[in-house]
Parts: sequence; structure tokens; C-alpha cells
Amino acid sequence: MKKLYFTVGLSILYFFAFAQCPTGQTEVTIDVGTDNWGEEIYWELALTGNTCGSIATIFSGGNTGVGCNAVNNTSAGYADNTVIYEGPWCLTDGASYDIISRDGYGDGGANFVTNIGSWPMYNFTAGSASETFTFSVVPPPAIDGAMLQIKTPSYILAGNISLEAKIKNLGSSTINSIDFNYTVNGGATIVQNLSGLNIYALTSYDLTHPTAWIPAATGVYSVELWISNINGQGVDAVPSNDNLIKTINVKDPIPNIIPSYTLVNNTFTYDVIVNSSNQINQPRDLDFHPNGDLWVINTGTENSGGSTVKVTNPAMTSQSSLWEQDGNAWHFMSLPSAIAFSDNGNFATSTSVLDANHGGNQFTGPTLWSSDPLIYAKDAGPGTNGSHLDMLHASPYSMGIASEKDNIFWVYDDYSNDIVRYDFAEDHGPGNSDHDDGELIRYQGMGLSAINHTIVNHLVLDEDKKWLYFVDGGNQRVLRLDITNGTAIPAPSSFLLQETLAEYQKMTGFTWEEVVITGLVQPAGIDIIDDKLVVTDHSNGDIVFYDVNTIPATEIGRIQTNEPGIMGAVIGPNGKLWYANAALNKVVKIEPLTIISDVEESQLVLNGNRIFPNPVLNTLHFTKNATFVEIFDLNGKLILSANNNIKAIDVSMLNEGVYFIDIDGVKSKFIKY
Repeated sequence: MKKLYFTVGLSILYFFAFAQCPTGQTEVTIDVGTDNWGEEIYWELALTGNTCGSIATIFSGGNTGVGCNAVNNTSAGYADNTVIYEGPWCLTDGASYDIISRDGYGDGGANFVTNIGSWPMYNFTAGSASETFTFSVVPPPAIDGAMLQIKTPSYILAGNISLEAKIKNLGSSTINSIDFNYTVNGGATIVQNLSGLNIYALTSYDLTHPTAWIPAATGVYSVELWISNINGQGVDAVPSNDNLIKTINVKDPIPNIIPSYTLVNNTFTYDVIVNSSNQINQPRDLDFHPNGDLWVINTGTENSGGSTVKVTNPAMTSQSSLWEQDGNAWHFMSLPSAIAFSDNGNFATSTSVLDANHGGNQFTGPTLWSSDPLIYAKDAGPGTNGSHLDMLHASPYSMGIASEKDNIFWVYDDYSNDIVRYDFAEDHGPGNSDHDDGELIRYQGMGLSAINHTIVNHLVLDEDKKWLYFVDGGNQRVLRLDITNGTAIPAPSSFLLQETLAEYQKMTGFTWEEVVITGLVQPAGIDIIDDKLVVTDHSNGDIVFYDVNTIPATEIGRIQTNEPGIMGAVIGPNGKLWYANAALNKVVKIEPLTIISDVEESQLVLNGNRIFPNPVLNTLHFTKNATFVEIFDLNGKLILSANNNIKAIDVSMLNEGVYFIDIDGVKSKFIKY
């Protein structure tokens, strides 16, 4: 439970004390928050170093039947989902004290906000059977601003990049102005003063630097952000927490080569990337990590849970694969239907079961995971629940999932027959159980229905146009909704609610429409690039392409694989199409013989000379002879050159990627695949 009991308005109260303590001591209070099972909690307050049950214990609270041995006892204790205000105590200034937490069920759930004087200085959340939290009796300094997080994604497309950060005011004075600074690869400092902020004591705030960063080329950059000159003063009590450094990978956008798949009489090869020999087992979905790794989700069984296969350097000679399964996949990845990566490197999965505890209740929903190899599928420690980062239990039979940004995902909920926006907010850390900062919004009234709970209903978000596209398999159609409009109202009491949430709403008055209403039997997978939509048909293995410039969309092509069982599909980093076949236990990349870009050839015209094809595999051709031609990489390094009546140039030796071509002094980009 991430219960933040202090608000902006509360800062006004910080100047009032509850009582007087002797000189050398300060009043301390502790606000204890409980989850759905308050009776499981027992805790003690003691000087640091004392063990649970020591005669030196200052205070004990909660269920004494749980006690120091964390016995599962439900006979007494705190009430559920409430806050208990314990104290005050007069504690020695500068001394350290321990909150010794016990949980009878073993999953934690207690939250301890520790107030030094009237300042909520510490916020501890228990996540296991036995934990100790230490605090010091030291009030906040007057001025102390801290950088908490660089929010700009680790992987981002080239262009004007907004540098964003979350800061926190750790001082007692309100922050009204600040200098926000950044530097890239140790270069020039870009500084901007921000005023009128009103960041109250012990509260957080999101900053965006007014000057966008424009990288000169794709590649890996070291970006440092820091704050200074708080309220026009040069002094910060703790300067060591003022800056953060992050590695940011700048990438080119995915090329749109859908015309290659809709070209009449084009031929294709079907490259099997991984199959059962790589422990692929009923794969229902796949997605690319922002770093280029391909992740495949295996269905598994309800009781054992699903698993993942991570493919590094997919379709390359150096390809390798790694099968992994979380220790608590039986709950957090039970019959997974889908996987979706966010731009922060986290991913989420949806579970197509009624009850993740397998007891017949309606208790399951999407799960958030870290892709960090040191976290995912690793034991997070005693008393923890596997390696998951978060889970929200309001969507049984969730049949698909799509990323919006950060820890925000969209789910096809076949239990409630709606689409749900899940914001996990701040994750609770690997294996813990804090869910109450989650936010849900339900979109109802579209008449949704899955075919069954073995055939998925996938979703994809058009990030530019803010349309969410999703398969509605039971009605043999594809829909989309506008995520930018509508009015949110409190969720009705009839809505499924299994845990305390920060926000639970229903969206009304939103825009939605039917995109595809004919030509599909068992639609399952979906992806989009620009105005081209891709949908898989599980029944016959067809992959269908649509132009969504008009609604209903126009079918512009269809590949017949003649392999029923296809579910998830994804357009990869180089524009190629990849799919998972659950019936045949394999992942396939479709490779067109002829590559055609969705960008019209007339757009790649230099000095009246048209260059084609783009993207190119072997040879670039020109409609007019060129005097000289030079090809550079994105860092400006000369790769190839030719002169004297050039009508074509061989680029087959180049690696896949984006390059510059200079024809008689005029430059443009082209794509090599």
C-alpha cells in the first residue's frame, strides 16, 4: 500500500505541534495503514538494534496473536483498509529507532508513515512476513530538493526529445522557483529557471525542461539532469541528491513497408525464428523489447502458469534464446494471453483465468514485470511473491493487453465485457503486494465478446493519433476508441472491486467506432503502423491488411499462410512482420522478396533524380545519371562513393539501418534492410 497521507493543503499544518517534549527530544507519531487483512499485522517500536519482543520495546501494536513469530492468527488486531494513528512518543533527537513489522500471512501489507514532529518524514511498506524499518529523529532542513527519477524513456525515437524528471521537496520550505539543468555526453549545460511552482514540503513534482534536446544522430547518450538555485538561494542542505544520470538510446522509427506485403504477385519466405526446440509452447503473443530483443509468451497451464522465451539478436546468425518462468507464475502469469512492452523497459501480461488463486472467485487481472535480467524470474527474497512488480485484480479473463506509456496499459476484459485502462503508477517493487496506488478506468457499452478463453483479443495503440485498436473476436470485428475524450465518473458499486485503489472510474461519452466488420472469422492478433492495420485470423492463418484512412477500413491485401492457429502479430524494428502460431508452437518472420516503402518514391527525389527502391536490399537505382554519389552513416561517416554517369549503386554490403545519400550535393535518408 503506497498510502500518501499528506497533501498539498496539509503543508499548512506542519507548523503546529501536537505536544511539548523535553529539550533534546522530539514528538514522533506513526500512522499505520492496513490492507484487506488488518488482522494479519503486528509491529513494535524499539531503539535500533533491539530484537522483536525485547524488554526495551517502546510500543507494540496490531494483533498480539501474530506476535514476533508471525503466526497466522485472525482473532483480533487492526481493522481492514483503515489508518490507525499511534503515538505520540517523545524520542531522543538524532537517535535511530526501528519499526519491527510482522505479518501472519507472510505477504506484508502494513504501511507506516513516520512523523518527526509534524513532518511525515518516512513512508515504509511491509511486503513480507518479517521486516525492520529504521528511522532517525531528525526534522527536515529548510532547503533540500532531490531528483527522484529521470522520466524520459531509456529508448526513444529521434526528434525533439522532452527531458522530464520527478523531483521531491525534502525540505520544510515551499519551493517556488528552481533552475532545471541538463547536459548530454558532458557537453554544454542547458539551464532554465522555472518559477511559480509551489512545491510544498515533502511532496513530489514533475518537471519538463522547456528546451527540447535534439540529438544529432541515433545512438547511445549519457544525459545528466539536475536542479539548483532553489528559491534563488545557492544553498541546498543535501547537494548529493540534486542530480541523476541516465543512458538514453535514440532510435530511428520503424519503416513502413506494408506495401511489400500487399504487393500483387510478391513472394514471401517464412523464417521460423524459434519453435518447440527453443521451449516455445502454445505461444499466444510476442513483442519486441525497446532494445530489439523479441519476447514470446507461452500459455502453460492454469496451475503452473505461463513462461517467456527471450530471443536475443532475433533472425541473426548470433541469435540465442532463453526460457524463463517466474516462481509464482501460477498466480501472476496464469494462462497468459498477451505481453506488451512499455518504453521504460517494463512489460505487462494479461491472464485469461477467472481466479489467479484457482479457488473460484473473480480475482485476477494484468501483471507488471521488469525485464531486468537481475529481477525478472529471480527470487526477490523471503516472504515475497515471485518477481512481479505489481498486479491489479479487476479483470478476470483478460484476453489482450497493449502499452500506452510508462506503467499504463490497456486490457480487453471479457469478464465485464469492456476495455480497461490500468495505471499501475509506482510499482511496489519485486515480489511485494502494494496495489492501492493503482488507477482504473472502464470503457463500457461496445457490446464486446471474446470467441472463447483460448483465442486472444489483442490490442494496439496508435501513439500518434491516440486511437486504441482492438479485436472483438466474438463479434468477428475490429473496433477502435479515442483515448483523448470522454468524461470520467466514479465507478458504480456493481463494478468488480477486489482491492483498495487510488482511483476507480467509468468513462462516459467517449468516441468509438467499428473499423472492420466483414471478412474475419476468428480475429486474434493486431498491429498498426501509420495508417496500415494488420489483423491475424486464427481460424485459417490469414494475415489481413487494412487502410484505416476511411472507416470502415479498406482491405488492401491478405497473406494466406494456410496455418491455422496464428494469434499475436507484431511489426518488428525493421518493418518486417512476425507472428506466433499457438497450434504449431513456433514464431515466424515473414520476409518479402521485394521491399516497397509506404513512402511514395516521388518523395525521394534529389535534383530531379528519383531514387528507388526505398527501403533497398541490394541496389539503389536512379532515373537520371548522377555526377557523383556519396553514402554516409547517421554519424556522418562516408561509407560509399562513386562518380561519372552513375545510374545505380550497390549497397548490399551495408548493414540494416538508415543512411544518408548525397546525389550531386543534395542529401536525403534511405533505408537498407
